[in-house]
Amino acid sequence: MKSYFTSILVLIAFAAFGQESHWEVIETTNEASPRHENSFVELNGKFYALGGRADRPVEEYDPVTQTWTALADVPMNFHHFQALAFQNEIYVIGAFTGGYPHETPIPNFLIFNPETKQWREGPKIPEERLRGSVGVFSRDDKIYLVCGIIDGHWDGHVTWFDEYDPATGEWTILPDAPRPRDHHSATLVGDKVYLAGGRTSHAAIGKVLDLTIPEVDYFDFNTQTWSTVSAPLPTPRAGTSTISNGTKLVVMNGESNTQVPAHSEVEVLDTQTGTWSKLPNLNQGRHGTGVVYYQGKIYVAAGSANRGGGPELNNIEVLEWK
Repeated sequence: MKSYFTSILVLIAFAAFGQESHWEVIETTNEASPRHENSFVELNGKFYALGGRADRPVEEYDPVTQTWTALADVPMNFHHFQALAFQNEIYVIGAFTGGYPHETPIPNFLIFNPETKQWREGPKIPEERLRGSVGVFSRDDKIYLVCGIIDGHWDGHVTWFDEYDPATGEWTILPDAPRPRDHHSATLVGDKVYLAGGRTSHAAIGKVLDLTIPEVDYFDFNTQTWSTVSAPLPTPRAGTSTISNGTKLVVMNGESNTQVPAHSEVEVLDTQTGTWSKLPNLNQGRHGTGVVYYQGKIYVAAGSANRGGGPELNNIEVLEWK
């Protein structure tokens, strides 16, 4: 009898967990612009979709009213970047402009102020460190760029790791990453930055989607050294997005040559144990967009539904995860 009731309790708990843990498509009050190879970032409680292959306006999403608002046109076409919320503005760094396969790195920062709804040109990136499809993050009021590719989807993959100090305008070259990668993002977990997903896009030899990177690398700011997680990414893919929650790193979205639909898998690395687990799959697989973690919920919007360039998406999904 005890075993019977224990089984019932387990089933009830499992059912309750299943009901709580799933992605929901948000019914917004209006529609956003479809876009991909864009970014999606949170700043002061609002979410911003910006950039993409086509010229789309900067759009602000209010998670309280579930409303999208177009704020401003873009100063130029930019795509393949990881937007950075920094000091109450949004920075576009290490982005590309132009068409496939020889997209061109943008030589300076582009900075958007949501309050004034104005763009301004930021500092120039040193010419010898110029590339696109870069992982970007900030730490202690400094900005970091890692990896990327010089010539669009063609060739020129790099392992470069740079620090920029906005207070002084100084660029510092840091130790190279263990391997090159593009179509990835960089996420800080404590005093370590993690690089998960991505590939070496290589149209020069006809391998644009093929060379995905299963290894997950991280840089420890305390020791100033790079290391590699012993367990590789369970689903290798590029066009990924990452966010952190405590000691956990979430890897989601992506494209690969293993399937036509974009990836819907959501995988979680426990950075303390080096082990992987899974969250529920997205309702709609997507790649080439960003992810926001805000008040115990993961949000994802836009992206491409299939590998390559479309169809472009404009919906937004949310998962509660604390």
